[in-house]
Amino acid sequence: MPNDEMLKEMMFPYPKSRDIQTDMLNDVNLSLKEKRHMILHAPTGIGKTVSVLAPALAHAMKNDLTVFFLTSRHTQHRIAVETLADMKKKHDAKFTVSDIIGKQGMCLQPGIPGMFAGDFHEFCKSLREEGKCEFYTNTRNANNSPTVEAKIALNEIKESGPLHVGGLIEAGERKKLCPYELAILNAADSKVIIADYYYIFSDYIREGFLLKTKKELEKSIIIVDEGHNLPNRIRELMTAKISGFSIEMALKEAKKMGYSETVENLQIINSALLELSDTIKENEDRLVQKEEFAGKVSREKDYDDIASELMHIGEEIRKEKKASFVLSVGKFLEKWPEGEQGFSRILAKGKYLTLSLRCLDPSIATKGVIDRSYSTIIMSGTLTPTSMYKDVLGFPASTIEKEYGSPFPNENRLVCVVPKTTTKYSRRSNEQFVQIARSCADIINRVKGCSVVFFPSYEIMGIVSDHITEMTGKTVFTEKQRLSKEQKEEFLLNFKAHKDKGAVLLAVSSGSFGEGIDLPGVLSAVIVAGLPLQRPDLEVRELIKYYDKKFGNGWDYGYVMPAITKCLQNAGRCIRSETDRGIIVFLDERYAWPQYFRCFPKEWDVRINESAGRLAEEFFRK
Repeated sequence: MPNDEMLKEMMFPYPKSRDIQTDMLNDVNLSLKEKRHMILHAPTGIGKTVSVLAPALAHAMKNDLTVFFLTSRHTQHRIAVETLADMKKKHDAKFTVSDIIGKQGMCLQPGIPGMFAGDFHEFCKSLREEGKCEFYTNTRNANNSPTVEAKIALNEIKESGPLHVGGLIEAGERKKLCPYELAILNAADSKVIIADYYYIFSDYIREGFLLKTKKELEKSIIIVDEGHNLPNRIRELMTAKISGFSIEMALKEAKKMGYSETVENLQIINSALLELSDTIKENEDRLVQKEEFAGKVSREKDYDDIASELMHIGEEIRKEKKASFVLSVGKFLEKWPEGEQGFSRILAKGKYLTLSLRCLDPSIATKGVIDRSYSTIIMSGTLTPTSMYKDVLGFPASTIEKEYGSPFPNENRLVCVVPKTTTKYSRRSNEQFVQIARSCADIINRVKGCSVVFFPSYEIMGIVSDHITEMTGKTVFTEKQRLSKEQKEEFLLNFKAHKDKGAVLLAVSSGSFGEGIDLPGVLSAVIVAGLPLQRPDLEVRELIKYYDKKFGNGWDYGYVMPAITKCLQNAGRCIRSETDRGIIVFLDERYAWPQYFRCFPKEWDVRINESAGRLAEEFFRK
């Protein structure tokens, strides 16, 4: 157990550590001393951010290392910055922190938010090279060194810091300096860099980023927050695709700009795509061999010549228009020949034809980073089984795996499975949906305060919502697709306003409210209605086959566990503080099946009962 001296040495910012937190501090501290990697399943309430950051920063300062705190959530950026600020203030410590999001999100140029990411980076590059961005030229001299104005701003940031990225953007606006370049300059002197996953796990971005910030992977402690998201994020990052729509838009673009050769080349690609699709019907997909597509293109003209011409013309268009569909098609052609083991090439025939080079194996990107780093620590409240993440992400055999229990009293939580209904595709019917609504309403109506019901899809939510609205007198809030950050915040504020009289939020497991939201003191019940298994399309089947071949565990790794992780994230919305009390209900007969039931955390003490409403009433009466 860390004594006061040890907590001070770690720059722990609070008077004392809690029991489970103490275990976590000790475990992280020991692993860093042994230069080992860690996978940590740590539920909400432990204080995992400070429990990992404190020993990591203390170790980094002693051993001339840098801590990278990687997270995909902007709210977690703020929590990390505030934690480090508390550490700095409490111990009067001398260290610098740099908070960075994507360059596009920090850009002060007008009209940037609506651009495609690839187009933005090309646009930014051309403005810099041509000296047309005043924010950049105000920040860096021609020899790439910081200007006098930038040095003054950096000194102010270091004095007042650590500064959240929002504060950095405001400083850039006031002083007409580039916030991103300020963050990079500040990072060169930082002991902690807070950033998105791709700054370290994207080959394309990482090497340039490390060079600019004067850091080395071998001298880096990498902390991955919300690590259950990392496999899918890496797969998406390494996936490339084109569609009939993108080719159609590229053709319009090339015709309008008068590039006749480009039009001809795009028509060749479109013809190859259409020819490939002749063998499949509407809403079907099939595998495509690398040479199959490239060969059809090459029958008309050399494949590499077409790719080079589209890249060249696309860049010319982008200089004039900021964005270019021609350029995106050219980039896909460049990417297509890459990727052998761990990739799948799929043609899908929906509203538009889509050809994709899909990454199946995230360890292609993560294993090399983990092996080279001083230590990589991945943590999340839903990182079970840890052995799966060890396999999927390519951690070595010596990796430390830890699972911590919840710090909240078990008696504050009732978890049960109601095996009366199912959303299984073959069993869907109006009668089934009415029964799901009836079971949900029975719980909602017996619970004082607010409830949330998570569904596998917007389609099912839409069908069941009308029935639930008829069966409950409480106000019903229904999640809408593609909410902006502002709309999401306003939606939650309106929902929270019903805390005392009670309301119900209907949401989707993988939607805006499935994870990453905190509603302490608001929710009395969370119902996960159905099992959000992906439709076993060709990509999912390829993933199952790939993991079967690699680990002998394809069904779990490629199909079951991603759905269970979503469910556990949904369930985690219920108990967010030690004073919260609530009931969590898994409403589907499949949750009672052994292969799914075994996935629940042991400390949850899950009951199987068909009368969840009565159980809820009894639970809250105590």
